[in-house]
Amino acid sequence: MSVLTSPRGKVEVVHCRRTESQDIYCIKNLIRKFTQKLFGRLNIIYLLEKANLAVTLCNDKEEIMAQATFVDYPNWNVSSQDNWVSVFRELDPEIPCTPLNTLFMHLFVAVDEYSVGCCREIIRAVFKAVPELHFIFLIVPSYMSLGSTLITVFEQVGNIPSLMYDEDFAVHICCRENHYPQLHIRNARVEDHDDLMPIFLRHDTILKETYGKYFLAELIEAQDEENHAVVCEVEGVAVGFMSVCSRVNMQLLHECFDLGPFHGLCVPHPDDVLHPPPELSTEGSEDAKLSSSSHSFLKIAEEPQEQVIPETMESIQKEVIEEAPAEEMSSTVRSGNASELEDTEKFSQQSSVGDTDYCISSLSLGSLSLPEESSSFHPIYKGASDAFCIQLFCIEEKYEARSLDFMNFVFSLFPDKNFCIISLPHLTPEFVLIQNFVKIVPFNNCTLEQDLYVFHRAGLLKSIKIRLASLSDTPGVENLVSTLMLNKSILEDLKQYNEAHRDPDGTSLKAFVAEVAEQIVGIAVIRDEMDIEYIRSHYNIEDFIYFSHHQREEHGHLYHFVLNPIFRHYTKFFLKEILRLSYKSCLYYPVYPQSREDKFQSSYAHSLTSALHYLVPVRPRRQIVYPLEKLGINAPSKAVSKDAVLGFLRDSCH
Repeated sequence: MSVLTSPRGKVEVVHCRRTESQDIYCIKNLIRKFTQKLFGRLNIIYLLEKANLAVTLCNDKEEIMAQATFVDYPNWNVSSQDNWVSVFRELDPEIPCTPLNTLFMHLFVAVDEYSVGCCREIIRAVFKAVPELHFIFLIVPSYMSLGSTLITVFEQVGNIPSLMYDEDFAVHICCRENHYPQLHIRNARVEDHDDLMPIFLRHDTILKETYGKYFLAELIEAQDEENHAVVCEVEGVAVGFMSVCSRVNMQLLHECFDLGPFHGLCVPHPDDVLHPPPELSTEGSEDAKLSSSSHSFLKIAEEPQEQVIPETMESIQKEVIEEAPAEEMSSTVRSGNASELEDTEKFSQQSSVGDTDYCISSLSLGSLSLPEESSSFHPIYKGASDAFCIQLFCIEEKYEARSLDFMNFVFSLFPDKNFCIISLPHLTPEFVLIQNFVKIVPFNNCTLEQDLYVFHRAGLLKSIKIRLASLSDTPGVENLVSTLMLNKSILEDLKQYNEAHRDPDGTSLKAFVAEVAEQIVGIAVIRDEMDIEYIRSHYNIEDFIYFSHHQREEHGHLYHFVLNPIFRHYTKFFLKEILRLSYKSCLYYPVYPQSREDKFQSSYAHSLTSALHYLVPVRPRRQIVYPLEKLGINAPSKAVSKDAVLGFLRDSCH
């Protein structure tokens, strides 16, 4: 909630939310002639259907005060949808704009009396909702001024010509640092205690009752080479805290979790036993199949210089742990509204949920016993520990969207470590920081009531690039998918794309790769959806889209999607770029039922994608049961009777 004051002294309490279809009528009423001159004559329904992000600002009576729409490519046809980066790099090489950190404003309307305040509030909400976003561009005809509202947040950087019109357009930019900047991270000091304690005590007093009134000050004072405490500050005030430790019980983690994709969170060693003896059969998880490609990317991070003997992870303070029984330790997880727009290492903790900030405390792994041994094979890692853990974390809800800002700093504290780990109780809701981590699959015999999450140092790289595949990418893709079950199908489709860009039957085929530091870390293959009439008649896709606003060629079929686990938090960006570069607005992925365990019922089943959680399951429509024998030649086509369960993806925000 924010308060806006008009020049005449009127006050409105406003909040941001995503734009809904019922807002269209009010949005049209806010459009003025000046708006049409700036943005052109727009079809609002079509624009909202194709937008990456649309934000509506409402007052406490749910009356619409303002609305803005953002898309991941420029308007006014100043460049093609799939090639705008080079145009804007030539405009100003000092602006490091990329598809990951840039959006374009295609529409802004507001109630005249509150327009300036509404504009600032929406811009701030957008930067808060999209943590990777750093630049918002606004393109208008060069002869037009921005008016008294937009000029308060945008500044001109140059002019570019239109591809279709014989005129120039002015390019204006709005930068994150002026509205919702990145947090300043530093080492914690004892004097931060007074700023941080209210954040902890806002949830409950368990930490205070367990460890004493000054547990936080004692934790900060106890810093050494293995234990560090850092804070994020805004205007000199600490608003967040993180405690990290380099002592981790690797033996316990190896016994309970399938860490194959990350080489057991250890430094590679010649004596590592990664494969079972020939007489033993193994059954790996889906994520483990990417272990070789994941491990091959570890060269990006710094190599450890010293061996660290895997030991039990220390808790908040060694002396306190000795005095307090393990069963009395508890923690709080506070996660409210992550933002206006979107929604620890500890292996024996309790959680509770509130309406504001959140904090996580952690307990020593050494207080828990190992599960019973299983007959299944577990890899044996002889190398030194390559991970550190988050023991305690909290941040004010107002700044929660910038939680990832901690990671660059804490990795710099452990230059010989490549992984950061954190554990949470099973039912803990995902908060912003954990959304960037990879959830590790536990073994069947795991008895720990915790989920383990991992983040790799290379995941901080922002240089990820999505592009069309080329013939030279084949070796990198082969290395990436070498351990996957259906790798032959992926490589055959890649070969077909490189040879003809289409299937033998003429269906358009596209292959995209994700590249980081000149290494292939992901691949996706799509085809044009040729059976869209069947999908429309058999599934309720119109619950999610206005079908008439999507051209036939804008429907795509996702066949393969593989991404290195280290970069799984870029899955949504990968999908977004596929849609932009292929000029698609919808992707479909069929999920075929299995008749027997580990056996595909349908020969048409695709390779399993790790992006299913970004697809919306679409319910099938009830169908008419035709008496085929009685109808004879009047019976409908056999294609009507085929069954499938479809996942559906539409263009989304970063």
